[in-house]
Amino acid sequence: MLFYLTGLVFAMVGCSYAAVPLYRRFCQATGYGGTVQRRESVEEKIARHTQDGTVTSREIVVQFNADVADGMPWKFVPTQREVRVKPGESALAFYTAENRSATPITGVSTYNVTPMKAAVYFNKIQCFCFEEQRLLPGEQIDMPVFFYIDPEFETDPKMDGINNLILSYTFFKVSEDK
Repeated sequence: MLFYLTGLVFAMVGCSYAAVPLYRRFCQATGYGGTVQRRESVEEKIARHTQDGTVTSREIVVQFNADVADGMPWKFVPTQREVRVKPGESALAFYTAENRSATPITGVSTYNVTPMKAAVYFNKIQCFCFEEQRLLPGEQIDMPVFFYIDPEFETDPKMDGINNLILSYTFFKVSEDK
């Protein structure tokens, strides 16, 4: 009985450590919560559209949102509220996080793109999401998000009338180091 209960404790601890990577894979596979699905790499998409000479004229406004989970003593804000980008162009945005507590805190962020049906066209080239960020007391960092909107966004009839996208991040406390 003791062996069984000890094994159960170790299995539960192992599952808790695997939760974030498994959730990320689930979201990318299903598109759950507006998470971008992955079929073709961003580099492959850019190369294909460059080779095809794809040109777009439609301007998309990408707005940025930042939240922290309850109990997370961080200030987390986008450095800019929005950027304007044409499908086929890449863009760079920044978020700023500050630990407002007296102890070091490690956090991890999740993201989503709304409207959800447009998330398939939103490709992050570089991002801080799903990576642990450790901030010392009072420490502040800038975190980049480098993204690309697939030019097929412009030709998809389901995207008619969609000219605004929202990229939203939420930071959660992973552990509190002492």
